[in-house]
Amino acid sequence: MLRISDFQTKDVVNISDGKKLGNIGDIDINLKTGRIESIIIVGSGRVLGLFGKEDEVTISWRNILKIGEDVILVRYNDVPELKYLPE
Repeated sequence: MLRISDFQTKDVVNISDGKKLGNIGDIDINLKTGRIESIIIVGSGRVLGLFGKEDEVTISWRNILKIGEDVILVRYNDVPELKYLPE
């Protein structure tokens, strides 16, 4: 069994580019079903926890590929799709 406190200490890594996204700061739970809907990743944009913007990334539970001993592998693509206009 995995506790939330254990879950929060793991690094979240995006398999699309291999970058560390941060650590889990919060979990979105569906109260009707009791299932985790998504995880919220807190970035490392602050200096000493005081200055700067702290970005949050929401990852749907279905985009979590593997929960390992030290890391959580996710599929996350933050690049918006390019839409080509007809010429």
